[in-house]
Amino acid sequence: MKIIILGAGQVGATLAENLVGEKNEITVIDSDPETLRQLQDRLDLQVVAGMGSHPDVLKKAGAEDADMLIAVTNSDESNMMACQVAFSLYKTPTKIARIRSEQYIIYQEQLFKHQDIPVDHLIAPEQLVTKAIKRLIDYPGALQVVEFADGKASLVAVKAYYGGLLVGHALSTLKEHIPNVDTRVAAIYRRGKPIRPLGSTIIEADDEVFFIAATKHIRTVMSELQKLESSYKRIMIAGGGLIGAGLAKLLEHDHNVKLIEYSPERAKYLSAHLDKTIVFSGDASDHELLTEENVQQVDAFIAVTNDDEANIMSAMLAKRLGAQKAMVLIQRSAYVDLVQGGEIDIAFSPQQATISALLTHIRRGDIVNVYSLRRGAAEAIEAIAHGDQNTSKVVGKLIREIKLPPGTTIGAIVREDEVIIAHSNTKIEPNDHVILFLVDKKYISHVEKLFQPSAFFFG
Repeated sequence: MKIIILGAGQVGATLAENLVGEKNEITVIDSDPETLRQLQDRLDLQVVAGMGSHPDVLKKAGAEDADMLIAVTNSDESNMMACQVAFSLYKTPTKIARIRSEQYIIYQEQLFKHQDIPVDHLIAPEQLVTKAIKRLIDYPGALQVVEFADGKASLVAVKAYYGGLLVGHALSTLKEHIPNVDTRVAAIYRRGKPIRPLGSTIIEADDEVFFIAATKHIRTVMSELQKLESSYKRIMIAGGGLIGAGLAKLLEHDHNVKLIEYSPERAKYLSAHLDKTIVFSGDASDHELLTEENVQQVDAFIAVTNDDEANIMSAMLAKRLGAQKAMVLIQRSAYVDLVQGGEIDIAFSPQQATISALLTHIRRGDIVNVYSLRRGAAEAIEAIAHGDQNTSKVVGKLIREIKLPPGTTIGAIVREDEVIIAHSNTKIEPNDHVILFLVDKKYISHVEKLFQPSAFFFG
């Protein structure tokens, strides 16, 4: 595909890195020539310096025959205008924009349709991160939770702990432990490296285990790998920006929520607009404030300010003062691995959430969900099987007959309302939602081709 990426910031650069390795023709536009030079030194792509919403700059970037424009600058207005120019002048088929302002998102149904503001897919990073954190609150102890087929099936990452029922035992014994629940271990990471999960694989303490199951069975499977944590009741949020405020709104009716916001004006606004959340104005890394607000009784301390260092320091302090779990938002992806797993339990990156959403719209074949896992090293994909035995490489075949690329496993199939955990003799039928796990995402194009029906299939 010929793709133009507008914006060479962290999201644009990470996206370019993801797509360059997949034989796409990538051009990146940015107003900073030095940033572009550094990007071009690292990656095999074209760069154009200039204002991405200007017609001449888009033309220079190849908009006349581009398949897709992805506008991910820090300006909502620039992103929207670039989509408008690409549509009006160059008839670019697919236009994706990152939109952060709540005001635009509230009115997206009225604004982004037909030819009004021609954005085909709108990505709202703050909303994506808020939903991801909410899933972690719903499943205490999980490192990552992603949903497929409208929430019917979930892929969950957990760390196996000493004392977990399955630790020290082979995967094949999982069926004996929970005979009424069907699940599949899609991947195991041991000391940072993937190992292929076989029936004879012994689970070790500290293994990062990815398993897939019907969403209703997630907690049961988690209890096999670690002592099941009780539900979080008391939540403390540091930062009252879009993510902090959105999270408080989602949680306040089922949890006791306290929110610390540095700006007195913003704190006053939030206090008036949130129903049950108790809002404080102050510094979240203030020892005295945290102690006064009984941080030692908090089940989860979640730091989501715009400052990585402030998030890390306040979360570490909260954990030392007795908070049960510490979660932090990290803008710089390189920091995520550095901080996660010590005093900080979970670090999440808005970039990875944004990349996952973008990849869902970029993947070929009928791929309806893509999630970036393990900080971008692996991917989970939901693809729909179309066609029949004559036009499809997967329909009518048993899983053992499908030529999957190395390190790729089919974890589950969702057929209407039924979640079927995949086994070697499971047959794929038309319109099945097939959930795959890729340990090495360089094979993504192989998977896309598998799920592209031949030219004789007309839908």
